[in-house]
Amino acid sequence: MTLQDFINSAQIALYIQNLPPETTIDKVLFPADKQLGTEIELAKGSQQRPVALRMSTFDVAVKPRALNATLDILKKEIPFFKESILIKEKDRQKLLLAMAANNLNLVNNLLSQIFNNYKALVDGAEVQMRRARAQAIQHGEINIVTEDGDIVVDYEAPENHREVLTSTAMWSNPDADIVGDIITWQQVMVNDGYAAPSIMILTEKTLTYILKNTAIIDELKAQRLGTVIVTRQDIINYLSTKIGLSVAVVNGIYRAENGQAFNYYDDDVVTLIPTGSIGRTVYGTTPEEADVQYGSKAHDTSVVNTGVAITTMPKVDPVTIETKVSQLAIPSFDRIDECFFATVVS
Repeated sequence: MTLQDFINSAQIALYIQNLPPETTIDKVLFPADKQLGTEIELAKGSQQRPVALRMSTFDVAVKPRALNATLDILKKEIPFFKESILIKEKDRQKLLLAMAANNLNLVNNLLSQIFNNYKALVDGAEVQMRRARAQAIQHGEINIVTEDGDIVVDYEAPENHREVLTSTAMWSNPDADIVGDIITWQQVMVNDGYAAPSIMILTEKTLTYILKNTAIIDELKAQRLGTVIVTRQDIINYLSTKIGLSVAVVNGIYRAENGQAFNYYDDDVVTLIPTGSIGRTVYGTTPEEADVQYGSKAHDTSVVNTGVAITTMPKVDPVTIETKVSQLAIPSFDRIDECFFATVVS
């Protein structure tokens, strides 16, 4: 048996697929969608506009094409992310010795440690998409700046579907008219021909402004005819009953390319969205995956998580195996016109 019998794309993919799945709100709102090729077709109906996508180090040549009078298609190259890792020489030597001794327990133990490194690469691919989806959800745009290239996507939400509160209107003021603001934003959507948004997305800190709002607390106390403790759940239930709004609290931390920790979501902003998914996470075909599809034996490649390609490549100098994880992916915000974006503390 050789090293490649244990470390190959199929074995790594099997390891990844057997891990417990992680469900986050951004993945629910932007479910994965696979397409062939390296271009994303952003189709917008007659009341919508195409997305402007700019990347500083990627080819962004486009040719708009009209399929009919009411549908515009804009094609853009999907951003390409890739990263690789080599088996450390010390780990390779240990693995070879365990294989020579036919010690499967030790082999499996060493493989588990090595495969955890591959999991970190796959997790890194998901981080790219999760932070892109988080920015889209909160701001209706993506602005990711890295040393390898910038990804700037403007989904062009209608101007009247945005508001920045100032002065005493800010939600950090306990006397702010929070319920009135939400009702106003819902009415904007109704006036534009959409259903009133039924879900509000915000961070824990932003939720505390609502929990401390004088008018909301006083109304709840008045309903109970006396001084009582108003709980977090009381206020969440109140919003649901009074204005038909569910609250979704988002959080999470990731490490950027430079190792610095950042929150996925910003405080002091809220997004009102409709029920159901609001877009897609579109995965294209990586060069390695394309080679396999067309019958090439040049790469040992398997695909996980809809569109994340895992490729293993034996190396001669130094003698090792390099494993590369790559993806072509970008969120498509298909229902952005049905969302409202508000900065509640500026």
